[in-house]
Amino acid sequence: MTIATFFFFTALVAVATWLITRGGGEATDEGYFLAGRSLTGVFIAGSLLLTNLSTEQLIGLNAAAFDEGLSVMAWEVVAGISLVALALIFLPRYLKSGIATIPQLFQERYGSGVQIATTGIFVVAYMLILLPFVLYLGARGLSGMLQLESRLGLSEIQTLWTVIIFIAIVGGGYAIWGGLKAVAVSDTFNGAGLLIGGLLITYYTMNKVADGGTLFSAFTKIAEHDPDAFRSLGTMQEDVSWPTLFTGVLLLNFFYWSTNQQIIQRTFGAKNLAEGQKGVMLAAFFKICAPLILVVPGIAAAYLVDTDPAFAEVVDGKADKAYGALVASVLPEALGGFFAAVVVGSILSTFNSVLNSSATLFSLDIYKHHLRPEASTREVVITGQLCSFIVGLIAVILAPTLFYGREEIFGFFQKLNGVYFIPILAIMIAGMLHKKADGLSALTTLIVGLVIMAVGTFSGTTLFGSGYHFMAAVFVGLIALQMTLAALGLRRDEPYVQKDVGAVDLTPWRGAPYVGTGLILFAIGVYVFFVI
Repeated sequence: MTIATFFFFTALVAVATWLITRGGGEATDEGYFLAGRSLTGVFIAGSLLLTNLSTEQLIGLNAAAFDEGLSVMAWEVVAGISLVALALIFLPRYLKSGIATIPQLFQERYGSGVQIATTGIFVVAYMLILLPFVLYLGARGLSGMLQLESRLGLSEIQTLWTVIIFIAIVGGGYAIWGGLKAVAVSDTFNGAGLLIGGLLITYYTMNKVADGGTLFSAFTKIAEHDPDAFRSLGTMQEDVSWPTLFTGVLLLNFFYWSTNQQIIQRTFGAKNLAEGQKGVMLAAFFKICAPLILVVPGIAAAYLVDTDPAFAEVVDGKADKAYGALVASVLPEALGGFFAAVVVGSILSTFNSVLNSSATLFSLDIYKHHLRPEASTREVVITGQLCSFIVGLIAVILAPTLFYGREEIFGFFQKLNGVYFIPILAIMIAGMLHKKADGLSALTTLIVGLVIMAVGTFSGTTLFGSGYHFMAAVFVGLIALQMTLAALGLRRDEPYVQKDVGAVDLTPWRGAPYVGTGLILFAIGVYVFFVI
């Protein structure tokens, strides 16, 4: 029943996506890479959410909550504030330039050297860090939900390989043949299912904890068992301690939601600025509420491990097994296949979105701009499809190799992201602050930042007391470096002035400033409510 339901819902989303997107112009550059600049707020919000709400969040963040409690909600609640910044500050600039990629903005601002460098960084990082992580945790979670080891009669590592290959084949189909519109539409379908299914998991889990009592009593039982479980501010011993909210955690969120190609590409496909802002704000609201799905189940799983021997045996002390064990334990069998299909959808969402972004970066920024400017539209799309295939294949090979058997996977993943997040964000902000900073100053800053971040991350530096504080110190230092280089003569003759290419209507949504302010106050209120 569970397996049959899983395949039914997976096929249903695929067919519905095909019916909506067929004949949608994916054979053109703009159609394939930017959905023909036709995305409305609902599809933008759905795609933003599900691209993010994948295994690194669903499995990884619940695993982090299993270990450290509510303090890890920082990755979600602070994201809401970062999305407000995207809507009000960055998105108007992006749509004004009519770009399809962040490196194209760097090309306009700094020149070809920075564009080529950042394109290469994004593609390599997606291939070596993000995609292997998504595939590994997705396979781990799906294996637990569907109890695939026992069903298939395979070892743990053999099961992981099997599921990773399955995810790659299905996800690659969306990205390689459907383009961004297929990604965004399938994301929206799966996003609705994920919200419903995720809330069901939380409901059934808390019912299990309550053991006949009310849902409120379940929270009380957990808090009495572990007084730190529902404290929003992490202690100094936790990975996300409260001071990191103002340093590395804030900067990683800020980059991820305002400058990361994989995430914000769907906002470039907005039909106008107002629709883009509506979609981003809607996504911000759901991100602030996301701990209900992404954190609370992990906290409850930690309680059940201590109080339910049968559940503890399944989890076997491994935090990344907790969420899959919960799904298998608390969901009725009829819903198990549905939720597994939704989870696969979330995995596929991130996987195919990253492949589409990689294709966009290579085809438009490298192939068409530098290697073959006279290439036809069909040739550009084909190179994007080939790039997606190669990136996906390498990620499949690396996924079990990089993460199998590693503890604290989510924190490790975030620190790896910091290696390239921090330098790219630094040159973006410096370029906004200093209108005469030139390409050589940016390229120098970028290279210096990559070297310092790589050395500090892989050496396990304890400078400034935390890896996240180290990121903040490097970020400030890099901006100071680029400003100094500009002052010493590495600067443009004339200040940079952004041009409006007329790609879309730039009339802003009139309610954006008010809604944005409300969302920031909402995020702060969540923290204040859970300060115990």
